[in-house]
Amino acid sequence: MNADRFSQASYRCRLDWGRGGARRAAERGDILVVVDTLSFSSATVTAIHYGGQIAPCSEQDDLAVFAQRIGAETAVGRRQVPQHGRFSLSPLTYIGIAPGTRVALRSPNGATCSRYAHQVPFMFTAALLNAQAVADTITQLLATTALSVTVLAAGERRQPDEDGVLRVAIEDYLGAGAILSYLRETKSPEALVCETAFAGSREMLSELLWECESGHELRAMGFPEDVRHAAQLNLYHAVPVMRGDHFERFDGGS
Repeated sequence: MNADRFSQASYRCRLDWGRGGARRAAERGDILVVVDTLSFSSATVTAIHYGGQIAPCSEQDDLAVFAQRIGAETAVGRRQVPQHGRFSLSPLTYIGIAPGTRVALRSPNGATCSRYAHQVPFMFTAALLNAQAVADTITQLLATTALSVTVLAAGERRQPDEDGVLRVAIEDYLGAGAILSYLRETKSPEALVCETAFAGSREMLSELLWECESGHELRAMGFPEDVRHAAQLNLYHAVPVMRGDHFERFDGGS
């Protein structure tokens, strides 16, 4: 079967899922926007808003070794703050981060998908928190280049079952749909349906994130404020772009 049939190649704005979607976007040479709403993207956006830097660490890498190599502070588990470290996947731990502070942050979804950064012309990370700001940046790039964009809903990793290991995460789908709703270039059917899902849910974002599977998981862990924070639409104007081994604030440069 011809793989091009599944590339959404006739459209400049595309929607895909997970690590496979990141690989496909890299093979096409697309701009890539990684959306992992609960919680990698929301943590990264919050850190960059306050002037920090986030170095994503893939699930396969040793976080301590990676952090030492790049001169970064190591993020810890949510429950290990503040006894064992200052930062975690909780976006709230980055509020007020000192400008220039670099944090190595590992996650099986958003951070691991970001390992494709060196294979794409631009990689951004986004969430509901900065959807319009990222879309505005993408709009400028699409207007001045021949590139296309893949908005990637990272999804959630789980124990393998008959359907594989990737769980569709509606919070990522809604974040991707929010970004797509602000774009005006041609959109694939997959992107249009995603945008429509966001448009129909826009007034219920807080409730949907609160009650979705990932929201329930974070609440059960004792982090309800992480869910509330991530559900805020366009709270920040920061646009995190990958430069080398870390995300920093996009300044319009190449």
